[in-house]
Amino acid sequence: MSTERPRRAVVTGIGVIAPNGLRADAYWKSVREGLGVLDRITREGCGDLPLKVAGEVRGFDASDLIEDKFLVQTDRFSHYAMAAAQLALDDAGLAREHPEEPFEIGVVTAAGSGGGEFGQRELQKLWGQGSKFVGPYQSIAWFYAASTGQISIRSGLKGPCGVVASDEAGGLDALAHAARGVRRGTGAVLVGAAEAPLAPYSMVCQLGYPELSTVEDPDRAYRPFTAGACGFVPAEGGAMLVVEDESRARDRGAAVRAVVAGHGATFTGASRWEESREGLARAIRVALDEAGCAPEEVDVVFADAMGVPEADRAEALAIADALGAHATRVPVTAPKTGIGRAYCGAPVLDTAAAVFAMEHGVVPPTPNVFDICHDLDLVMSRARPAELRTALVLSRGLMGSNAALVVRRGDDSAR
Repeated sequence: MSTERPRRAVVTGIGVIAPNGLRADAYWKSVREGLGVLDRITREGCGDLPLKVAGEVRGFDASDLIEDKFLVQTDRFSHYAMAAAQLALDDAGLAREHPEEPFEIGVVTAAGSGGGEFGQRELQKLWGQGSKFVGPYQSIAWFYAASTGQISIRSGLKGPCGVVASDEAGGLDALAHAARGVRRGTGAVLVGAAEAPLAPYSMVCQLGYPELSTVEDPDRAYRPFTAGACGFVPAEGGAMLVVEDESRARDRGAAVRAVVAGHGATFTGASRWEESREGLARAIRVALDEAGCAPEEVDVVFADAMGVPEADRAEALAIADALGAHATRVPVTAPKTGIGRAYCGAPVLDTAAAVFAMEHGVVPPTPNVFDICHDLDLVMSRARPAELRTALVLSRGLMGSNAALVVRRGDDSAR
């Protein structure tokens, strides 16, 4: 009988490009302080559309971090992903270019919509000027897998690569995919998601979602779990994490920031929010079981927080179904109300926030929410100090995916 210790997948690096911060430390500072950055959309060509408020990534100059040869081939969503990937590798202490063991490191991203801005620009050239004016990179820049491919090429990472296209919950599914790859023998995986849905064509597509908020007041446009809930607002950006084999990380002297302990996923159908109660509760139970975690061990819940009354009620009931009596005692938070929902990037940003929360012993608040109408201990107004060892991150997608991820505090977490 083998006595070898099972491989554990741990987080050793975090990179963030978000509306409230262009680095992980800036993002966490904003999240911890409960700052809201939702504002009027300023992108060219979007002014006459019904969607008025979103979380824009401002002050981001892709050329500061990414070489021109990659910029011309890629859409904004890949720019965010490549920048976050570089920051994550640097944070983990892994060489970005020509790593010593390139086949030991893989890349996995999740994507909800791909490169809409790039695609729109090239299609306008096609119909306005003719096919000879369409660039050759149109064939790849819009594609869901573009970020995975470009990160892999740019950083010389030749391990197992993939892309997860499973709705907004794909951000958590990608993290689980990476963790399972590490447990099966991959040394490390650069994993996460970034989105760029604020371009005219992309926004018109989103207007078909009945869950989208078109309220023009940034302070009221996205207020989940309240009587005034009127939908969600979208956001740009996302996060990339380095998920690594614990033994490998310790051998090279890297800090173990968190453990990716358990994951569950289900599917209940597009906009069937009442049914998502059962599906989300099932995903939570599966995640807890995989993590070997009892409900009362969960110290904080990062909620999906759709902002639709039926969806919010279903989520609150799902938490109660899965956690039992502990559901009314565990702190719940939704930092995304301050920046918007970055589709697949949203749950990865929440996971990054969960790691920081456990490191610093504080539950961040839920911006713009003050009067909840559900039986949850939602943290509002200001951060709450707490001893945090286990976080539960939840996500649901507009097309019906549900996912839950259990993250444990790393032994090397700085407090």
